[in-house]
Amino acid sequence: MADYKAPLRDMRFVLNEVFEVSKLWAELPALAEVVDADTASAILEEAGKVTAGSIAPLNRSGDEEGCSWDNGAVKTPAGFPEAYQTYAEGGWVGVGGSPEFGGMGMPKVIGAQVEEMVNSANLSFGLYPMLTAGACLSILNHASEELKAQYLPNMYAGVWAGSMCLTEPHAGTDLGIIRTKAEPQADGSYKISGTKIFITGGEHDLTENIIHLVLAKLPDAPAGPKGISLFIVPKVMVNADGSLGENNALGCGSIEHKMGIKASATCVMNFDGAIGYLVGEVNKGLNAMFTMMNYERLGVGIQGLALGERSYQSAIEYARERIQSRAPTGPVAKDKAADPIIVHPDVRRMLLTMKALNEGGRAFSSYVAMQLDTAKYSEDKATAKRADELVALLTPVAKAFLTDMALETTVHGQQIFGGHGFIREWGQEQLVRDCRITQIYEGTNGIQSLDLMGRKIVGSGGSFYKHLADEIKVFVASADANLDEFTKPLAAAVQNLDELTAWVLDRAKGNPNEIGAASVEYLHVFGYTAYAYMWALMARAALGKEGQDEFYASKLGTARFYFARLLPRIHSLSASVKAGSESLYLLDAAQF
Repeated sequence: MADYKAPLRDMRFVLNEVFEVSKLWAELPALAEVVDADTASAILEEAGKVTAGSIAPLNRSGDEEGCSWDNGAVKTPAGFPEAYQTYAEGGWVGVGGSPEFGGMGMPKVIGAQVEEMVNSANLSFGLYPMLTAGACLSILNHASEELKAQYLPNMYAGVWAGSMCLTEPHAGTDLGIIRTKAEPQADGSYKISGTKIFITGGEHDLTENIIHLVLAKLPDAPAGPKGISLFIVPKVMVNADGSLGENNALGCGSIEHKMGIKASATCVMNFDGAIGYLVGEVNKGLNAMFTMMNYERLGVGIQGLALGERSYQSAIEYARERIQSRAPTGPVAKDKAADPIIVHPDVRRMLLTMKALNEGGRAFSSYVAMQLDTAKYSEDKATAKRADELVALLTPVAKAFLTDMALETTVHGQQIFGGHGFIREWGQEQLVRDCRITQIYEGTNGIQSLDLMGRKIVGSGGSFYKHLADEIKVFVASADANLDEFTKPLAAAVQNLDELTAWVLDRAKGNPNEIGAASVEYLHVFGYTAYAYMWALMARAALGKEGQDEFYASKLGTARFYFARLLPRIHSLSASVKAGSESLYLLDAAQF
């Protein structure tokens, strides 16, 4: 497998030339104080060095060794504790954290690039700081000032880690039926009892403490999701002076044996009257959880993108070196027994598909991150509200479409290697296995599609969607004629999505099954259309510069491939949506 190299040139192109993020930061006083173009560039450069030098070399060995469990203790693979210490000492765990408690305070659009790098280097490794960052976000936004001061500095510093304990054996998507209990104590704390499963980083040897955020119900809580509260439950109790005390009454009962991400400890966690502290208000735990969910779901989408990028880097190196057969038009490498496989049309199709989906995904994830920054930091209420509604609309697309495309991309990378792609030592099969979980956790992609269709489209009466559609139409109307080859098919794609959205809104009035029946294909039509917007923006930034630098010529060629070969997928998907729900209900359960 090729050594990982952070795609810094493309990241800078997206940030500086496509979106001109410095202009956004200048308009947001809270960000203008902490970041500018030079600071951002230096951060990305250093992150590229750390991820490529310290973390990427552990990817395959970590997969081979995996995590081990012994009497409640979990050991991560060789090299992981040392690499984590290096990562933490660089401040990377707290890259987006509040400066008040020791974080870097970087905007999400910078954090998104760092996340891509660490997850490309080693997804299993990247999950540990990701879960810590998510826990920090909920604590920062909902915990008391006392709890923030007690926990956030060490979590941002990477001295302590975090986990999110939501899922139970009988309750995955439907968190309203969780059984974990929280009993109030006289001193204001709570005793937490119950079992949680699939807990990423629930136990490990990377840090001296793990701060669990646990969803639980009080004895008098109302039924369903309105009766859920959130609690901080430390693995090791923290004394008033910040020192560590006794172990809390909790433990890791086992770890899962998984298809992929084997160096990430996925734990069964048992809470046996463990001491916990309320985060936010009683029965408002889901509110606190959803504060971090938009960030986490975008983060999972970025994991998919990251794996696609890693697969592409190996595939392109292999395609340039592996010689097999001659080009259809005759010998290219006349001094060799055969030509490099990159000359063959089908290999080029797969490589260009990977490149187009990766670079479109990078632009799209950065765009969503910019909306998160605007929603969080804008002092103009209307601007912040629009950005917040765009985030709500685009988050399920970012999670589901990026990861669905990532599986296609990693499979293409494996296929380019032929038989070697099926062999462990080349690394491509690991990326396929690791990628598969991204479509499942943090809400399955089917659930993301239902969220987009049911809550964000039908639930808003199409108003959230109108923000994006109107923005694209303004871009098309204002574009120069030399962009016609990109803006005309983009305009047609948006018109198709307009019509499809109106069709589903109308059909859903008479038949609620239409929402679920349309949701997956609709999300994909939405995703391809959103990527078309990204590619048109990138083409605008590259046009006229292709003679200066091969980078721009490559960018324009990839844009043309996207519009010619990938965007047309929307037509068959749209036809599937308009086929309606009837065919899904032709069979009784016994007939399956």
